[in-house]
Amino acid sequence: MAASDLPVANGKIYHLNIAPEQLASDIIIVGDPDRVTIIADEYLVTREHEAFHRGLRTITGTTREGLRVSVVTSGMGTPSLEIVLGEIVALNEIDFATMTRKPHHDKINIIRVGTSGGLQSQTRLGTPILTAYAVGLDNTGLFYDADYPDPGCLAIEKAIRQAIDGAVRSTRFKGTIHPYVSRADPAVVEAMEESARERHVTVKKGITVSSAGFFCNQGRDIARVPPSIPDVDAVLGSIGDLHEGLRVENMEMESSFLLHFMTALGYGAGAICPAIANRKQETFTASYVQNVKDATEVALAALMKLRR
Repeated sequence: MAASDLPVANGKIYHLNIAPEQLASDIIIVGDPDRVTIIADEYLVTREHEAFHRGLRTITGTTREGLRVSVVTSGMGTPSLEIVLGEIVALNEIDFATMTRKPHHDKINIIRVGTSGGLQSQTRLGTPILTAYAVGLDNTGLFYDADYPDPGCLAIEKAIRQAIDGAVRSTRFKGTIHPYVSRADPAVVEAMEESARERHVTVKKGITVSSAGFFCNQGRDIARVPPSIPDVDAVLGSIGDLHEGLRVENMEMESSFLLHFMTALGYGAGAICPAIANRKQETFTASYVQNVKDATEVALAALMKLRR
């Protein structure tokens, strides 16, 4: 493998600035580097390594329950996430001494804990949304030619594409926005559902939309440039049941590529993101610390279950 394809310096991968042995096989991934510190302070009883480089923080340690876990920053959006996940996989699969792929590697389980906007009017602020499927309105996943993991992905993709094509203005971009659909690992979803029940945390399971931006990409029309898809949040939230009773529940910026990439590699991936805004009700809360804490505890307990 060429040095220009996978930059490594002093035995450490370039952007995360960590060595393979400094990354755990169980990972909580978050967008905000400060949230890495908050989670580590709350849940890790030991810390074996901490790194901060180019805005990306990684802390690896052990929980009270004995789970070795890394808490890693993804940054905002799928382009940044692509870099981080690419390096996580390389740390697990590439022998840095020879720059060749290892004949065997560990199973990674990774869960995103983040925040999101709820798209259904009945969703209470702070409710953690468990992602079963994710719709990518970014184009990062389009550069990784992964197969559909199940027929549901294809069915959801067709329905979303039809809704978007019907909602795009008659502009230069009509017919050019191509959603892709990915699936969370069912075992990860089941483990999080069980963990939520055990902790009496009420969650909603559904379909998550990952956008390439925060404002116009998610229906926030605040600029003087008109949107290509007016009220895209309302368009997607109103579609109805798409697969096995699931609806589009929330919007954020990362889950689509996380599930698309990691599932294609055979790793376990999932996402749990409290809805801190209700787009239908036009409400928002800045008091969501406990909701993120609940989601983190569900995710950590799920990772523990998956290792048993």
